[in-house]
Amino acid sequence: MSSSLKKFYIIAWAFGLIFYFLDYVIRSAPAVMIPQLVNNFNTTELKLISMVGTYYYTYSTCSLIAGIALDKFGGKKSLFVGTLILGFGCLLFLISTQVAGVSGRLLQGAGCAFAFPGCVYLASKGFSSKSLATAIGFTQCIGMLGGTAGQFVVGPWVEKGVNIDTFWLWSGIATIVTAFGLFFVIPNEKKSENSEEAKTKHVGYLEPYKIVFKNPQSWLCGIVSGLLFAPTTIFAMTWAVAFFQKDKQFIFHEAAITSAMVAFGWVFGCPLLGFITDKIGRRKPVLIAGAVLMIISLLQLIYLPDLYPAKISMFILGLGSGAAMIPYSVIKEANPDYVKGSATGAINFITFGVTTLLSPIFSRWFGKSLDISSGDLHFQHSILFWIVGIVLAILVSLMLKETGSKAQNQVIVS
Repeated sequence: MSSSLKKFYIIAWAFGLIFYFLDYVIRSAPAVMIPQLVNNFNTTELKLISMVGTYYYTYSTCSLIAGIALDKFGGKKSLFVGTLILGFGCLLFLISTQVAGVSGRLLQGAGCAFAFPGCVYLASKGFSSKSLATAIGFTQCIGMLGGTAGQFVVGPWVEKGVNIDTFWLWSGIATIVTAFGLFFVIPNEKKSENSEEAKTKHVGYLEPYKIVFKNPQSWLCGIVSGLLFAPTTIFAMTWAVAFFQKDKQFIFHEAAITSAMVAFGWVFGCPLLGFITDKIGRRKPVLIAGAVLMIISLLQLIYLPDLYPAKISMFILGLGSGAAMIPYSVIKEANPDYVKGSATGAINFITFGVTTLLSPIFSRWFGKSLDISSGDLHFQHSILFWIVGIVLAILVSLMLKETGSKAQNQVIVS
């Protein structure tokens, strides 16, 4: 690929970050407007949180569709369709029925499934392999800025009485405008018959996934990423505000800011850990170090809460959980280049499949008992749930093969 075309892909990647920013704003915003959404959809808090959680059903499954669409049809058509679906999902939240709420959240998950794989796909065409993990980390950094805005900015708006319909209307409009922007910015793709990527033309739609899913490393990457993602996506972005209010007696404003600090930590952790792993040419040591940092932050939060404020604990949690993005580099390096879109779709599917499985378990064990047995002990038990998951992630990561540049160079030399 010519250097000039790579520059166009970097520009397209930068524009795709807008889509990913909106993805996280929309993903995290419901956590700070639960009472308003309960009234809007005329339901209970527990049912509302279950409704919000349906996002991950379509997010995980449509990640597979997004991956194969990127490999087969390229970034232009795939990202345009995905962004449009997200926009329509936002607009459905303007209809005050439970059917519209569930349908809207399912569409939001389906549309957002194209955001991260699409950005990684564009980044892989614009950046060299030596800087890809840094680019992926920066991509997630922008996403978590959106997650921070979804709580830090939207929370105070709602607290001041801004109508949530206004938020969903403008979110839908902004997303649809972004869809057309992406369509015009992303280059048309003409694949040379001799290129690796041209191989996708000569295989069936499911063949790339057969290649990716037959590789045990792909499954290990997804499981590790999913277990490290879950404390952020399930706890921080869905339950944390309620847990800090009821278990720790925080006022709403303080609870919203504290939970949002995880996303803020991601803003720094994702690019920082991505840069470190590129710099040292190793993936696994940085991955494990990030997971250990998550465990330390959570242990401090429940056993030494007076050491420093909970906001700092949650920030450190977010900083360490930036390691969840490292398996996204590993899976691309462990599979052929011509299935790069499918590889990203596959890890998204496995990652958020793990989230989809853990979410109802956490809700049943700890969410349902929040009003009944709230307090420090309830809070400690809920946090220990996530610590067990992170420990499991570390054990699974030990089975990953090192794919960093230094390991690849050693293979070439030998």
